[in-house]
Amino acid sequence: MTDITGAPASAIVLKNLELTLTSGAGAVNILRGIDLDVPAGQAVGVVGPSGGGKSTMMMVVAGLERASSGIVQTAGADLTQLDEDALALFRRDNVGIVFQDFHLIPTMTALENVAIPLEFADRRNHAFERAEAQLEAVGLGHRLIHYPGQLSGGEQQRVALARAFAAEPKILLADEPTGNLDGETGKTIMDLLFDLHDRAATTLLLISHDPALAERCDRVVTLADGKVIDDRRAAGG
Repeated sequence: MTDITGAPASAIVLKNLELTLTSGAGAVNILRGIDLDVPAGQAVGVVGPSGGGKSTMMMVVAGLERASSGIVQTAGADLTQLDEDALALFRRDNVGIVFQDFHLIPTMTALENVAIPLEFADRRNHAFERAEAQLEAVGLGHRLIHYPGQLSGGEQQRVALARAFAAEPKILLADEPTGNLDGETGKTIMDLLFDLHDRAATTLLLISHDPALAERCDRVVTLADGKVIDDRRAAGG
C-alpha cells in the first residue's frame, strides 16, 4: 500500500504519545512524548532497558492500553476514537500478537488454537484448512492434534506464530518472542518469524533485549524512560 506520492503508507503513527498511570505514590509517567512513524511492510526492532516503555508502547499500538494523550494510528485507524468493542474488532481484523509466554489454550489442540482467530474473523468455512496450512508453514503439520502440554516450548511458540499469522494481519507485534526459549530454538523461531513476515509483507514491531535480533530488522528504535532516544537503520536493513 502506498500514498499518493508512491511512498509506502504508514502502518503505525504515534505523535506526542503519552501514558500516565496513577498509583498510591502518585502519577507515574510511562510514555513521555513518543513520536514514531512505521511504513507499511517495514520491520522495526524496539530495544532499550527494562521499564523503558517498550511493552507499554506495543500495547497502545494494539489498542490494549489507552493513551493519556497524543495521536495513535494503527493500520489507518485512529485508536483514540474507538470504544472497547470497536477496538476488539479492529484487532481481530488487523493485528497479530506474539508474546513471550505462548498464551495457548491448554484444552485445545494446536489446530484448534490456530483456528480460533479465523473463527472470530467469520472465516469459519475455511478456518481449519487455513489453520492446518499455517501449521504446515511452521513445520508442525505432524502435530495438529497435540495439546500444548504435549509440545515443547519451541513447538508452542511455533503454534503461537501460526495463530498470529492465520488471519493475515496487516501488523504483527512480537514482545520478546524468544524470551522463554533456549538459544538454538530461539534462532529457529526468529528465522520462521522473519520468513513469515517477508512472505506476507506484514509490518513487524519486534521488542527484544537481544541487539542481534533487532539488527535483523530494517530499523532499530531505542526507548528509555518512556522516550525514543535513538532511531536508525539496522545493520541488516
